[in-house]
Amino acid sequence: MRHDPMPVILADLLCRVDGLAGERGHVSVARLRDEIDQIRHIARAFRLDTVECLASTLQSALSLQGAGPVVMSYLDLMRDAIAAEMPEADVIPMPMTAKPAGNGAHPVA
Repeated sequence: MRHDPMPVILADLLCRVDGLAGERGHVSVARLRDEIDQIRHIARAFRLDTVECLASTLQSALSLQGAGPVVMSYLDLMRDAIAAEMPEADVIPMPMTAKPAGNGAHPVA
């Protein structure tokens, strides 16, 4: 019986995305570009089109804007796209950060 490599690939991608998210603000733009490029190549090789597209778009955004708040949004979207490919039992929830109580207004990014 052949072993399906997809769960391992998805777990690796999730680890890469979470690793970048955990280093926010402490990773150089050059390293961030390299890591995103690796994620994009892996996603392409395993036909994870949504992840590949998000990584490609993030690479473009990095070229135009540098590393800014947009990075976390794309990493969150990539995490969601990867998790959608995984069986439910394999998805490890990210710790939720406390959101400040406010007057109901949504801040503009």
